[in-house]
Amino acid sequence: MTMARRRLLVFLFLLLTALAFVGFMALGVWQVKRLAWKEDLIARVDARVHAEAVEAPARKAWAEVSEEQHEYLHVQLSGQYRAQAVALVAAATQEGQGYWVMAPLQRNDGSWVYVNQGFVPQAEREAASKGAYTPAGPVTVKGLLRLSHPGGGVLRDNVPAENRWYSRDVDAMAAQQGLSPVAPYFVDAEAAGAGLPVGGLTVIQFRNNHRVYALTWFALALGMVLAAWLVLRDSRRKR
Repeated sequence: MTMARRRLLVFLFLLLTALAFVGFMALGVWQVKRLAWKEDLIARVDARVHAEAVEAPARKAWAEVSEEQHEYLHVQLSGQYRAQAVALVAAATQEGQGYWVMAPLQRNDGSWVYVNQGFVPQAEREAASKGAYTPAGPVTVKGLLRLSHPGGGVLRDNVPAENRWYSRDVDAMAAQQGLSPVAPYFVDAEAAGAGLPVGGLTVIQFRNNHRVYALTWFALALGMVLAAWLVLRDSRRKR
């Protein structure tokens, strides 16, 4: 290999490593920013969960409801359930396999909010579907605000026509029962005694791997520097 060709190859390799270094560093910095954002989100959610309950967003404020500002907000609301319109959503919890009891609650302004009353085991499916665990008369509910989960589960789609649910899709549930208007969120009810349904089972968990990702990108950037140094050292020896 001629000296000119060797120099060209070295130049191209160094150029590629320089571009890769810049790219890896940019990705590392982006992950650091994501880490700061995620830690701030976790802190804000923790504050919401443990704060005093506030009134759940009314119909006029539904358009402003967002994951960033409202998910896991500690709320309360009053109204009356429609027990015959309960939807059961397949669930796997620390209590075992069973169902979430999703009951529509009508507020004083006529709007509907679905309340996840809690978990019932599979053996209680028939009783829960008939509203046996949904109280009659005016009630006040406290719990955590959650945004609707449209579509279905990981491998199974909701089948509204058969009243089979694998995700808590409040729009589809309301449409199936002819309820309108319905809030774009539901409320995970707090635990209310030792009976069924079992409330207070909300799992608050955020994946936060940004620190690991940042270190990985920075390590790759350092690897590019090392590779460039080795190539330059070898090139100088051969001159």
